[in-house]
Amino acid sequence: MQFTLNPPSPISLYSVIHSHGWFQLVPFEILDDGQGLAYTMQLAAGRVTRFEVSAVDNLIQISTSNDLPADEEAEVRKSVRWMLSMDSNLEDFYEAAKDEPRLQKAIQKGAGRILRSPSLFEDVVKTILTTNTLWNATKSMTRKLVSAYGTAHPHDPNLHAFPKPEAVASVSEEELKETVRVGYRAPFIAELARRIADGSLDLEGLRTSQLPSKELRAEFLKIKGLGPYAAANLLMLLGRYDFLPIDSWALKMVSLEWHNGAPVKPADVEKAFSRWGNFKGLAYWLWDWTSNP
Repeated sequence: MQFTLNPPSPISLYSVIHSHGWFQLVPFEILDDGQGLAYTMQLAAGRVTRFEVSAVDNLIQISTSNDLPADEEAEVRKSVRWMLSMDSNLEDFYEAAKDEPRLQKAIQKGAGRILRSPSLFEDVVKTILTTNTLWNATKSMTRKLVSAYGTAHPHDPNLHAFPKPEAVASVSEEELKETVRVGYRAPFIAELARRIADGSLDLEGLRTSQLPSKELRAEFLKIKGLGPYAAANLLMLLGRYDFLPIDSWALKMVSLEWHNGAPVKPADVEKAFSRWGNFKGLAYWLWDWTSNP
């Protein structure tokens, strides 16, 4: 079945999909033309469906692998709106950035909305799987986790939804290490899943939390396996841009951009983007590092 969403303007589906590497991690799939996205999802009632998202004229078109009743169609609609960050209001950022040459390409493309998973559990687990490893290893660990513990699509056993916390909580840390090859991350993922499953952590409630960003960041830092860089990334996914995800790449790029390649510290990265205030994370994310001054 097919149905459409009326997106906010401006929006570029291509820019959302390619805003970071999540589109390369199952159960996301990039469509053959690179312009659209597919996702395999387990709905609230347990049904697993695969849907494709594409831009048609000025609409977002959703095509599902099977017919859905009205309540499940509404669930997919809501999920896609969340995944494409359609709730993010970027007008103030575009206004603030209109005279900055290094952000003009992003503005012209309608960029700034960041791809995210339907659940914060998925985003947190995937973030943990990016720590202290190569990207190919992140893709491998994610694929093994999904295939081992995610519910399979009824018509395609090669497709699996991202596992629910309860499914991950039911296995031991040793099994996670053996099956998914997550190494030292196993206790972090296992504890996160157990806390959600037993109700001691309302992770999904943080998606719509009204806490100030500093306090929300503190909540993420309470989750074992998440440090300052990971917390800043997760805040970005939630539309909070007032913390910078500073890693070795950020240090390198700021060094080349403003310090002639000399070594820099995190404080130098903060200083470089401080003038952007609550939008400094987004300005950093969208900065055109390849342009000439």
